[in-house]
Amino acid sequence: MFERFSRTARTSIVIAQEETRALRSPRIEVEHVLLGLLAEGDPELLALLEQAGITHDGVVAALQPTVGADNAAAPLGAEDAEALRSIGIDLDAVRESLEATFGADALDRPIPAERGRRGPFGFTPAKYGHIPFSREAKKVVELSLREALARKDGAIESAHLLLGILRAPNATTERLLGGAESIAVLRTRVHALLDDAA
Repeated sequence: MFERFSRTARTSIVIAQEETRALRSPRIEVEHVLLGLLAEGDPELLALLEQAGITHDGVVAALQPTVGADNAAAPLGAEDAEALRSIGIDLDAVRESLEATFGADALDRPIPAERGRRGPFGFTPAKYGHIPFSREAKKVVELSLREALARKDGAIESAHLLLGILRAPNATTERLLGGAESIAVLRTRVHALLDDAA
């Protein structure tokens, strides 16, 4: 089936696997396919998505657990600190101890990647090995083929891949795309984009 995919659609699928690794997910989900598409889709399609407020950086930010700017120095809030204090743990003392032991920026540095068992070529299999598609992500890829066939298009372009996502989004992707109404509008716009290109 992948031989019918255009270069950008194929690359989007490859990047979806990289996005999955970056987000430390055990399988490729629909939202990772969307991220791959946002990283490598055709320029006209990316412009259409940007007009709808959907960008790669925005989706990544929505998928990653973040700490608010007002809370950056203290990931635990005041309520958390009070709860810990009630059982005899002084959060400020813990922070001071960590900084004294590991340096002033210890709490700001990223957590290093987990080290697993090394494979025969020196890499960690979980980090570089094959990541399977979830059932929903497989369905999206199959639906992109159906969308191309229904339109009688010769190849599966990145727009067809987006049509597959829009036809069967999971709950996360539906939220990222703005809900059912936004999805319906996007479907119409993507079809119009494909019509203009034909």
